[in-house]
Amino acid sequence: MKEDHGIMPYLEETYDIVVVGAGHAGCEASLACARLGLETIMFTVSVDSIALMPCNPNVGGSSKGHLVRELDALGGEMGKNIDKSFIQSKMLNESKGPAVHSLRAQADKQDYSRQMRKTLEQTDHLTIRQAEVSEIVVEDGKIQGVRTFSGALYRAKCVILCTGTYLKARCIYGDVSNPTGPNGLQAANHLTDSLKANGIEMFRFKTGTPARVDKKSIDFSKMEEQFGDERVVPFSFSTDPESVQKEQVSCWLTYTNQETHRIIRDNLDRSPLFSGAIEGTGPRYCPSIEDKVVKFPDKDRHQVFVEPEGLYTSEMYLGGMSSSLPEDVQYAMYRTVPGLEHVQIVRNAYAIEYDCINALQLKPTLEFKKISGLYAGGQFNGSSGYEEAAVQGFMAGVNAAMKITGRDQVVLSRSQAYIGVLIDDLVTKENHEPYRMMTSRAEYRLLLRQDNADIRLRKIGHDIGLVSDKEYEQLIHKMEAIDLEIKRLGRTVVGLNPKTRVCMEKYGSTQLKSGITLAELIKRPELDYDKLEELDEERPELAADVREQVNIEIKYEGYIKRQLQQVEQFGKLENKKLPENFDYSEVNSLRREAVQKLNKVQPATIGQASRISGVSPADISVLLVHFTRKQ
Repeated sequence: MKEDHGIMPYLEETYDIVVVGAGHAGCEASLACARLGLETIMFTVSVDSIALMPCNPNVGGSSKGHLVRELDALGGEMGKNIDKSFIQSKMLNESKGPAVHSLRAQADKQDYSRQMRKTLEQTDHLTIRQAEVSEIVVEDGKIQGVRTFSGALYRAKCVILCTGTYLKARCIYGDVSNPTGPNGLQAANHLTDSLKANGIEMFRFKTGTPARVDKKSIDFSKMEEQFGDERVVPFSFSTDPESVQKEQVSCWLTYTNQETHRIIRDNLDRSPLFSGAIEGTGPRYCPSIEDKVVKFPDKDRHQVFVEPEGLYTSEMYLGGMSSSLPEDVQYAMYRTVPGLEHVQIVRNAYAIEYDCINALQLKPTLEFKKISGLYAGGQFNGSSGYEEAAVQGFMAGVNAAMKITGRDQVVLSRSQAYIGVLIDDLVTKENHEPYRMMTSRAEYRLLLRQDNADIRLRKIGHDIGLVSDKEYEQLIHKMEAIDLEIKRLGRTVVGLNPKTRVCMEKYGSTQLKSGITLAELIKRPELDYDKLEELDEERPELAADVREQVNIEIKYEGYIKRQLQQVEQFGKLENKKLPENFDYSEVNSLRREAVQKLNKVQPATIGQASRISGVSPADISVLLVHFTRKQ
């Protein structure tokens, strides 16, 4: 207890790191810091909401599966956790090329949260505390710690803000506005003022969620059943593939129709989105059903995915139909959808509005430029999605730990990882809506596949200290096996014989005119490594993930080489560092807009400067000349 100048005594404790928030960002940040041996305390408004999934009941999906795989390769927890708690798993986009294959798993929400809490509680150096952080304590531009609403002071060398959608949150449907966080949890109403007082620029964003409905009131005979994959691929590279082969639960697909759209259009004046009751900006890529009906008037129907919330409940999630329309309208529109004619709502759909920051205030390490030792991750940074949050929390945690231990900060480039693309976009481009990761945002999609995340990032995770020696050795063996097999296929020739002829005929491939290597045959679009097994007598027994890599590397060899050359050329710009807090008006010949933008963003490298909107290639040439002269 501490007395302070005659004021009431208050609690005071000291830690290395304080993490504010226990959602997906807070969990990954806390685990990374504690596992690196730093005394860490994680605050949450409710211990029961650790790793809560307040919106959709799934992990992964297009580009998001990539993020989870990358996080796992670096030593994060989300992949391991969903492998323990999924109820259906599916590889998306399998008919397309490997660059866009993406794993997605339905979670049992409670089990996911329970497993993550168990992992956190069993981690050394980690303390969990239920309290609302109401103030950051800053002296001379350096973070000193935080105060809670009760007045307790927690001193720390670094603080990581992962407040999600809780800051001054309010849930809205129709003309009902409820000052709570997601799922009726307490909002955090005090911290924003402290952040603003310390010169942090805040935005108001919103996102939404659909209704949860009672399974017993659904007629599934009018819907299309969606099954999981026969053979489940785990998210984590450390999970034994055999351990995740289990009976799966179905999801269902149905569609809206013209009647649904009519009801929505007739009631738009009662939607807070359109009436002006919501000030926050919503996500363009996860729109509400009323948004979709307004923006795509020519579409006859929209998909509705009916997904179980878990094995513990009969609540179902109506993916694709998030809304902030009034209660009576929600009932009317949902009941026009085939299979939902008699549906009973358990929880209303709502929009949630919350405070977040302008991410341009962050360095690529996710540390605030103006406050040393203060980091930020997750939806607080203006992004949206569990996976996006988790990877940011992890990177903020790693960099806070690196700062305290005097090691180099870790920044992944756009050519190394989707995580690199996500963070670079957040801290470089002005986001005026919740940011979502998509495959199209990455320039080097063929290199950044989800299947090779371990090959790309395991070493970095091992160097940080979050991937064990054993896990790293397994990767080395895997890479050796891939290399040996590719070399073998490049020198194994198949000749003209009846066996080859039958095989070519079977797969509709052109007959051979002379001997050819197996590697050359794999490059044919209609053939692949597994199909040629019958012609390959010397083939060794290899694990499925090794076979997959061999096939991709041979098949796409030319394209991969081309992308690697592009990366090399671009790397020269990425490696050219720019000074901190530099006044760009000192550089002659820069256009006025470029000066303004460069002064605002304060890019860390020439590469980052080249991606700022309003900075032209000519401006980049001027910068290159200016800083080359100075060296």
